[in-house]
Amino acid sequence: MIFLDAAATTPVRREVLEAMWPYLSGEFGNPSSHHSLGEAAANALAGARAAVAGVLGCRPGEITFTSGGTEADNLAVKGIALSRRAKDPSLDRVLLSSIEHPAVEESALYLQRVHGFTIDVVPVDHTGLVTPEAFRAALQPGTAVASIMYANNEVGTVQPVAELAAIAAESGVPFHTDAVQAAGWLPVRVQDLGVDALSLSGHKLGAPKGSGVLFAKSRLRLEPLVHGGGQERGRRSGTENVAGAVALATALTLANGEQADTVGRVVELRDGFIRRVLDRVPGAMLTGHPEQRLPSIASFCFPGTSGESVLLELERLGVLCSSGSACAAGSDAPSPVLTALGIPAEVAQTAVRFSFNSAITAAELEEAATAVESAVLAVRGLSRS
Repeated sequence: MIFLDAAATTPVRREVLEAMWPYLSGEFGNPSSHHSLGEAAANALAGARAAVAGVLGCRPGEITFTSGGTEADNLAVKGIALSRRAKDPSLDRVLLSSIEHPAVEESALYLQRVHGFTIDVVPVDHTGLVTPEAFRAALQPGTAVASIMYANNEVGTVQPVAELAAIAAESGVPFHTDAVQAAGWLPVRVQDLGVDALSLSGHKLGAPKGSGVLFAKSRLRLEPLVHGGGQERGRRSGTENVAGAVALATALTLANGEQADTVGRVVELRDGFIRRVLDRVPGAMLTGHPEQRLPSIASFCFPGTSGESVLLELERLGVLCSSGSACAAGSDAPSPVLTALGIPAEVAQTAVRFSFNSAITAAELEEAATAVESAVLAVRGLSRS
């Protein structure tokens, strides 16, 4: 099988397994316990926090470990908005783009439904880009938090986050970015991006599922989602997942160190794969920005097919991929991301996303391109000549 669904998840790296193993076996202590086992766990947690902070270029105290990117997004959007409104009741608006991950979108909808917030939505252009002009126009007085994802998980479009964060800062609005897909591929030093909060997920980087991080500036107050023992400086109560934190820190450090050597190679392979699919498959449409996109994502619509049928045929041919966000798997509705780009619903339902990890090879992508041609033609009731 050729695995081209790395945007959904990645295999756990051996180095990560080896780093986390002691905290799943002999070093099993609770980091809040004041004895030798607890102190060993606390030291490991502190080391993981410092390692993540080193990659992001922030202070260790600005790192909160979570159960994943979804919780980190929830804590950022809800936590910032509720805390700011508690201090100033006029701050009752949330700003996000029309192509945010459901973790951000549903957090905003919760704030609207339960707490009476108003949601302002920044439209994207046909490539999925949030322009600075559109962002500035959508930024209203009373905005408690703005959240724009760094790179889209379905079409791969990369947003000008530093420009958008600077515009938000001019109005004194905290800016959060979901960087779950960007980590390992794009720069994530928070000072360079100018963001106030940033979310990461371990299982997109070679760590196990169930590990995540929220960076939030120390001056930024957050209303916690989980109350209890006051762990993570009161931002996220509950006994910390020490092994998960060590795993995420190890995976992030490895990916960051390899980035310079892998990005250019994967971009070249991605572009070659895109050319082959567009050349070989009649009517194939690339979705997302043609250039300002993640190295790891190539997404298409194949009009005249069913995306799910193409996926099944590709799996039969030995290629594993997806029709879009794994978080929407099982839904037969057209992707809201694609319709926000202006793609008609009937065409959006033909979408297929191919996403790569850094180990992808030219031979695998050549074989995959041939399989795509065969699969689409088979679904259209044709055969390769």
